[in-house]
Amino acid sequence: MKTIYKGDSRYEKIYEQMQLLGIQDVSSPRQVKNGTIVWRLPILSDKRNTYLEYASFASGYVRNQGVDCHSNWQCNKRIPSDAYYPEYEFVDGKQVKTGKYLKWQTRSCELIPIEIDRLEYMMKYVIKNEFIKRANTVQQGNFVPKWQVDHLKDAEENAKFHEKRADEYMEKFANVAPEMPNEVTVIIDGQKYNVI
Repeated sequence: MKTIYKGDSRYEKIYEQMQLLGIQDVSSPRQVKNGTIVWRLPILSDKRNTYLEYASFASGYVRNQGVDCHSNWQCNKRIPSDAYYPEYEFVDGKQVKTGKYLKWQTRSCELIPIEIDRLEYMMKYVIKNEFIKRANTVQQGNFVPKWQVDHLKDAEENAKFHEKRADEYMEKFANVAPEMPNEVTVIIDGQKYNVI
């Protein structure tokens, strides 16, 4: 984070959180001049061997920087909004406005005009959608599913239990000499044999 943020308590709090999570400011001088701040997360992308990046734009958008997709996409909340389009009709083969408007329900991004608000929103979004969601992702990009972790824990506990039981059994019967049978009966191809 740049030194211009020092002194404001909200910036200091965000800066501390980013330091704890290993998030770095990787903005170029041109991006800084345009009011854009780019943040690199310590998480490798699923599709490419590069780190995930998010950016805060002066226009009010928070965006994923397009590592896992074809283009940047907005992380801002979507709000319903109405759009109006003029109604047309055909008169003598020509399209003419009727003077009426058609209402269209759409969704648009809720812009965040204040930079510190964008940074706080971005931190919440990144923690929820990248850090928590990818909690089992290790630095090298390997993913260990939760069921596999649970299965390994169960297997380890099961092995420890059986090892303990075997030790108890060995201690209990360590001084007991096994009884040797007087004779053994073996059946081979339906024929019964006694071994003495």
